[in-house]
Amino acid sequence: MANPADISPAIVETLYRDALELADEARSAFDMSGRLDLVGADEDLARVALSCEALRTTTRMMHAIAWLLNHRAYFAGEMSEFQLRRHGRLPPPQPESDPEQLAMLGPELQALVARSKRFYDRVARLDRAWRDRFAMHPTAVHRLRERLGSAVCGV
Repeated sequence: MANPADISPAIVETLYRDALELADEARSAFDMSGRLDLVGADEDLARVALSCEALRTTTRMMHAIAWLLNHRAYFAGEMSEFQLRRHGRLPPPQPESDPEQLAMLGPELQALVARSKRFYDRVARLDRAWRDRFAMHPTAVHRLRERLGSAVCGV
């Protein structure tokens, strides 16, 4: 089995720049000024929907940025691999959006929420791949040896 590709400083830097741009775009888009022209909703419900999605989206992006900052610190020699594995975990994803609330936001904000989810999922895949490197996965030879041992010994 080939070794999986490792996360490189270039990948982290590119994702970090992308994350900052997307977070800034989210901050601007969820600014309350001029955003209550939402799809035919009651003003209070629209404010709640906007607030909920703004919180989910910005939290999602801040978690991804924190993960990327930890990896930047590791590549800069400011954090050991042990510290990164111990403290650099990506938090679990935010709860899914309420479809009714999301529908109140209009297509531009819905697209922004979806982009932030895709970005987070991308970072989560990198995190899983990086962490899997530390898991003990038996090689095919070891698995075959175990099966033969079980068959011969009758276990």
